[in-house]
Amino acid sequence: MEAFAHQLQQLAKVAVHVGLGLREGQELVITAPIEAAPLARKIAEQAYRAGSPLVTVLYDDEANTLLRFQHAPESAFDKTPKWLFDGMAAAFQSGAARLHIAGNDPNLLQGQNPESVARANRARSVAYRPVMELITTHHINWTIVAYPHPAWARVVFPELSEQEAVQKLWEAIWKASRLDTPDPVATWQAHNQNLSERVNYLNHKRYSALHFKGPGTDLLVGLADNHIWAGGAVQAKNGVVCTPNIPTEEVFTAPHKDRIEGYVRSTKPLSYQGSLLEEIEVRFEKGQVVEAKAKRGGEVLERVLQTDEGARSLGEVALVPHSSPIAQSGVLFYNTLFDENAASHIALGQAYSECIEGGSQLSPEALAAKGANSSLIHIDWMIGSSQIDVDGITESGQSEALMRAGEWV
Repeated sequence: MEAFAHQLQQLAKVAVHVGLGLREGQELVITAPIEAAPLARKIAEQAYRAGSPLVTVLYDDEANTLLRFQHAPESAFDKTPKWLFDGMAAAFQSGAARLHIAGNDPNLLQGQNPESVARANRARSVAYRPVMELITTHHINWTIVAYPHPAWARVVFPELSEQEAVQKLWEAIWKASRLDTPDPVATWQAHNQNLSERVNYLNHKRYSALHFKGPGTDLLVGLADNHIWAGGAVQAKNGVVCTPNIPTEEVFTAPHKDRIEGYVRSTKPLSYQGSLLEEIEVRFEKGQVVEAKAKRGGEVLERVLQTDEGARSLGEVALVPHSSPIAQSGVLFYNTLFDENAASHIALGQAYSECIEGGSQLSPEALAAKGANSSLIHIDWMIGSSQIDVDGITESGQSEALMRAGEWV
């Protein structure tokens, strides 16, 4: 127990000082599954020690969520606590930082009515939009870390007892989050510097498109006009430098919503809102998904694509080497925070305005004119592996090798 308490303390330090870069006098809003209360408390302690005057923790109880889908009337699924999201948006507009602790049951809603799940997700997305915009535009400093939820651990390590599975998942989170070093904060500073150098290289090259090719994939992703690559630490509009994801291995930018052609196959399962989607295959024409299927979760995928017009195009393309610690662990986490950092990926839906030059000052119409996609959703899914090659396409149409067999050249 003493070792576990030390590990929680180390993760909390990284979350507050690297993930958030929390400044003295700044409030903090934490959202977390109720199972993650031990970590939430350690983070709150670190935040108060860093000078925060108020830490507010909002817990999510998945058992209560499941009860809704099992017993609530059909009319209930178009309702959502808008008042809660309005309050969160007000907190962020007033300068509070945001931290989310990931860790949920990937199979929570398995067997529930997909139409009800889709309606509930859409209602939540609409109400949550003001919060999402503040996050995606980096209005405030924010980060995400993870905690080993028992149900999540059972999915990742089904052959083990729950206690053993939780311990093994915690060890995997610990290592993937680069906490297995004498000074994790210094380790993260060095890692962020490496990601910054990769970002600078890609911003210098100014590719017009990326070409992904491998088994089941031949995809040309045009990049938005005046796009900017990002990755690792970023400076929020409030001047605070934060690392939005712990862990992170990606560099990413905005695709052009109208310049995506070809077909692509997922290389890892996608856990989305309590449902699991496996072996996703989609085909794009002029930036839009025109065909889509999945070996598992096909109904969920189709309803995701029906969310709004922007749900059928891409808001992000990211490059991750197959040699990332998460990929090399051999663990399939069934959680996007980790799995997206094991493989190159794309995201259906909303683009990040930070990935367009001057994007934070541009109107939605101006962003769209440059190719940035707009949607209620932003859903990452993995398309990279040791069998995928990636080329950068120059303005003149030349192909330059960026990745071979999933590794930077």
